[in-house]
Amino acid sequence: MVKPPTTPTFWRNKRVFLTGHTGFKGSWLALWLAQLGAKVTGFALPPATTPSLFEAAGIGQVLDSIIGDIRDTDALRQALLRSKPEIILHMAAQALVSEGYRDPVGTYATNVMGTINLLEQARHLSELRVMVIVTTDKCYENLETERAYTEADALGGHDPYSSSKACAEIVTASWRRAFFLPVGQVAIATARAGNVIGGGDWAPHRLVPDLVRAFAAGETAKLRNAHAVRPWQHVLEPLAGYLTLAEQLWDNPKLASAWNFGPELQDCVSVLELTQRLSALWPGGGRYSTEPSPLPHEAGLLRLDASRAHQLLNWRPRWRLDEALRQTVAWHLAWLSGSSMSEVCRQQIDTYCGTPA
Repeated sequence: MVKPPTTPTFWRNKRVFLTGHTGFKGSWLALWLAQLGAKVTGFALPPATTPSLFEAAGIGQVLDSIIGDIRDTDALRQALLRSKPEIILHMAAQALVSEGYRDPVGTYATNVMGTINLLEQARHLSELRVMVIVTTDKCYENLETERAYTEADALGGHDPYSSSKACAEIVTASWRRAFFLPVGQVAIATARAGNVIGGGDWAPHRLVPDLVRAFAAGETAKLRNAHAVRPWQHVLEPLAGYLTLAEQLWDNPKLASAWNFGPELQDCVSVLELTQRLSALWPGGGRYSTEPSPLPHEAGLLRLDASRAHQLLNWRPRWRLDEALRQTVAWHLAWLSGSSMSEVCRQQIDTYCGTPA
């Protein structure tokens, strides 16, 4: 029998405060937590895109959804006092490199001060045991070498989004040492995931959403950085990592540190290779061409080493890149055919949980 990536008995009736529940990753996680029987309170801005996974899969029906801004200290405090969380999963963020260039001040306000607001309010929650702060693989000082980054590598970030996430890492480590370790009540860890793909992502200037939009419309997709290499993984992979980390932090606070959740190194492929594979899976194929990017600098090479999570958390990827792409295409074809997307999401979660690690 295949061992599932999570422990349903652990999550049943756990009070979970999930920030960013209206986003792509947050919506998937909200649905998964609801399936596990957790009592989830979500806190986030309204969905950033139309359509959105939050609306398409009816996420607002499976949790207590609070629309609010992580930068609004009073609103955040009231939501936390109302929900009395035992576990906080922090995913609210300005998550796009391109938007970081357009609005750097807003990006830092959300990703740095929003995280500080949450950490500071968490100090006053008597029943809180675990916090997982989600950042990004882009938080490293990327020298664009062949070596995959480990948790011990230097933080940095060329662009405002990436460096704001490095700042969030530093802030979290500071609050952990200065305010939480002396008390010993709350175990706080950070999680750095790769480039996630999956059904229900309609964000602009992201490769797979751009490809799906173009292919569905019968148009030619434009590849801005065809030879850029990224650690691609299905969205359920890092979410399983966050859940596994939270479970283990509950009983072992010594695991409170930074963690990478990335794909097998063979799945760190170029934009062009991923596009070719997705095009082959799309009915009738999809057209694409290369076009120099008019956007500011983005890294050309990024790999993530998740061996520490393999060894110490017993977390491993379950879907290789081809399966991740197959599931993504299946999701969007179901969406285009008018299927119940909440049911499609649940089926994909069940399939993922039944896949050997």
